[in-house]
Amino acid sequence: MELQGWQRVVLGEITQAEYINILNSNQMETLTTTIERLKDDSEYYGAFGKQYLSNSDIGTLLNNPTEFRKPQEDNVNFHKGRYFHQLILEPEKAEQVQFIDVSSRNTKAYKEQATNGIIMLEKEGQEIRDCVDAMMQNLPFFEGIRQDGNEYEVPAIKTIHGMEWKGKADIVCTDKLIDLKTTSNINDFKWSARKYNYDSQCYIYQELFGRPLEFYVVDKTSKQLGIFRPSQEFIERGEQKVIKAIEVYNKFFSDNATFDINEYYVEDIL
Repeated sequence: MELQGWQRVVLGEITQAEYINILNSNQMETLTTTIERLKDDSEYYGAFGKQYLSNSDIGTLLNNPTEFRKPQEDNVNFHKGRYFHQLILEPEKAEQVQFIDVSSRNTKAYKEQATNGIIMLEKEGQEIRDCVDAMMQNLPFFEGIRQDGNEYEVPAIKTIHGMEWKGKADIVCTDKLIDLKTTSNINDFKWSARKYNYDSQCYIYQELFGRPLEFYVVDKTSKQLGIFRPSQEFIERGEQKVIKAIEVYNKFFSDNATFDINEYYVEDIL
C-alpha cells in the first residue's frame, strides 16, 4: 500500500516543507484542470459549472428563489448579446451564426426555417454589427480591447464569503478587466447597472481576478459610447447583494437548508 504524504513525513522520507509543496502542486493541478474545463461553454453552463454560484444566480436568489437553477427559455436577447460578444471576442464563432432576411418572426418563411429554435433576423444582426463598428472604430475603445497581452473569455473560480463562485471575464488586461455591454439608453446605464446586478458582477469579478473592472458600453439606438468605472459604493452594494444571495441559498438549497423552497413567499408592506 502506498504511503500517504503525511505518513512519509512521520517516517522521515520527506520533510514537512516538501509535503506542503506536494499539496500545493496537487491543488494547482486541480485548479488548472478545472479552469480548462470551464473554458468550454458547455462545461461552464452545464452540470460541471453548476457546482459553482455565479452572478447570473444573484437575481434569481434575491427576487424569486423558486426559479433557482431552473432552465431558462431561449430568447432573442440572449442571441443578440452572444453575437455581440462573439463579434469582438470570438469572431470565428460569429461566422457560424445563422440569419434570415424577413420582416418579422410572424412570417411564413421564418416559421418554416426556425424549426429548431430562434434564428436572428438579418436586421437584428445588422444592428449588432453597427454597435460593434461604433465601438471598434473609436480609438480609446479599440486600444483598450485590443491591447497587447489581453486575454478573452477567461474563466476563474474562488471561495467568496464561504461559497464557491465562478465567473468568465470578457477581457483580462494586465491592469484591469473590461466587460462589454449594450444598453437601450446609455443615459440610464447607471440605473440599469443596479437593476441588472452589474454591481454584484463587479464585486465578484474583482474578487476572482484581483483587478478593477470597467464597463465598455454602447447604446443600441444612438451608438453613443461610454466607459463606466465603478465607485467604492457601487462595489460595496454588490458585495451586500452577494452576502444576501448566499443567505438565501443556505436557507433553501444548501445541505443544511432550514426551509423548504416550496414554502417561500413574498411579504411586504404597501
